[in-house]
Order: sequence, then structure tokens, then C-alpha cells
Amino acid sequence: MARIGLCLGAGGIVGHAYHAGTLSALAEATGWDPRHSEIVVGTSAGSAYGALLRAGLSVADLAARALGQPLSQEGRTSLSRVPPMTGPPALPRRQPGEWLRPASVGALARTALQPWRFRPGILAAALLPEGRIETAGMAEVYQPLFGDAWPEKAFWACAVRLADGERVVFGREGAPATDVAQAVRASCAIPAFFEPAEINGVKYIDGGAHSVTNLDLLAGQELDLVLVTAPMSVSRGTRVTGLVSQYRNVQAFQLGREARRVRRGGTPVVAFQPTGDDLGVMGVNAMDIGRRTAVVKQARESTLRRLERPDMKERLLPLFSKG
Repeated sequence: MARIGLCLGAGGIVGHAYHAGTLSALAEATGWDPRHSEIVVGTSAGSAYGALLRAGLSVADLAARALGQPLSQEGRTSLSRVPPMTGPPALPRRQPGEWLRPASVGALARTALQPWRFRPGILAAALLPEGRIETAGMAEVYQPLFGDAWPEKAFWACAVRLADGERVVFGREGAPATDVAQAVRASCAIPAFFEPAEINGVKYIDGGAHSVTNLDLLAGQELDLVLVTAPMSVSRGTRVTGLVSQYRNVQAFQLGREARRVRRGGTPVVAFQPTGDDLGVMGVNAMDIGRRTAVVKQARESTLRRLERPDMKERLLPLFSKG
């Protein structure tokens, strides 16, 4: 059987819905089950979705859950232990002086002393104050599914150590020990919004501060194909305007660099990034739970159309390999 790597990018609640729509379409069109991925790399919303896959939930059930449709018996049994997804609470008001308290002097110092390692997301996370919305509730979703156990198949959840801005990949050999619930909590701790997740006395923030996909982690893993879903990027040739939209161009550029690194090792990469039609449905607020249903439907339709192209069928040939 082909060794497939799955990379799930950041993107908040809307990004979670994009993963659901894209992967359910991919499974429907090819017959491939993302639960069989050799490695799942997740960042922020991608770590949350990836953890559910590693818990054994199918992409069909995850899409149905977002759409409010009936689940399979297997899905009902698993999700009966999981609280429903809700929108985030409102951002607490801050006193003007609070915005002058950087979250990490250490990360700022490292950026100054090692400018060749500069990453805009790390700098922004270090300059902004720590988030104030509690993240403990995130763990309630995953603790019943995993307990203290880690999935048997590789699951890497990306976070950033707040003290120095270093990327930490929970679940990979050499990473700090923790459980899935806490790893996902750390990976999803959006800077200046959610409070940092503290694990064994160390504070962590959203892995998207380093990279919204962290695709480069799959370089050299001897995979036959890497699939990427990148809700915060934008597909090639899509015209975007405005500051938020230009941010997507930056992420697309970074994704391209990371993809080239994986390809240099001989592993093909196929990336699914929002089209113009997708962006029209996704909006600019990644935490808008009211868009979830529409995003799942749009991402599914957009992906199915793309998969009809002859070139895509050839590029995805490893998905059809049975051994």
C-alpha cells in the first residue's frame, strides 16, 4: 500500500470546515481513506481535525457533523463522547497599556540576534500581549477519545514555544511528552486571542506562528505522496485584494517553498488551497462558526471539480495503489 502523508493547515473554525469539505470530496472521488495516512501533520485547526481522524472518525462523518446530517453508527458512538463545536467567546477588552506588554521578550531577542531565522508570525506573536481566552475547554473534546494514549500511527501536532519562538512538534521523536488533548490545545492557542497552553510548566502558542502548514516536516519521510489542505493559503492564479487577502499570498509563497523542499527528496506534493469561489464563502473571520456549513459544501464542490481534471487523476495515482 502506498505511503501517504497528510498535512492539515491552520485556519480556525472556518479552516476546520474547509478540511472537512475537501477531504470528504477527496475520499468520495478516489476511495482513499485519510485515516490510513502514514503520517498526519496538523497545525492549529489542522491538528484538531487530524486528531479526530486518528481517533478513527471518518471524513464522511466529520463532514456530516458540520452539516448537521445523520452520522454512521460508528460516528454516533465516537462523537457521543465529544461536546459539540461552539464559536469562540468574545475577545476580552484590554486596557491601552496592555498592548505594550509583549508576550515574549525571549522570542524578540532571538529574532534580533538571529535575523536569518526571522518569521513574521513569530515576531507578531512575541510583540502582541498574551491571549486571555481560556483554552482548557479544547482538551475536553480530545481527552475522552484518547485519554493518556497517543495514536499508534504517526500524528504530529505543531506548536511554538513562547519563551523563544522555537517550533515544537508534539508526537515526533524527541518532543516533550504530553497527551493528544494538550498537544491540540497548544497547537490551537492563537496568539493574543487564546491564552498560551502550559505543558509541564512551559507555555506554547499556535503552531501557525511558525508556518500555517509546517509542510516541510514531511521532507525525507520516504512517502509516495503528500497531500496538503491549506485553508489560509490561496490557489494559484486567484486574484485577491485587501490586506487580509494579501496575507494569503504570503502563505501561498511559503507553502510553495516548503513543497519544493519535500519534492527535492523525491516525494510529490498535491496542495488543496482555496479558490476565489471558496474565499467568497469563507469570508475574513476564521472563527466565524456561522459559515461552517456553507464552507463545507463549497470546499467539497470545489474539490470535486478539480478532481475531474485528467492531470489530477494522474498526480493522485498513489491513492489507488493497494500494494
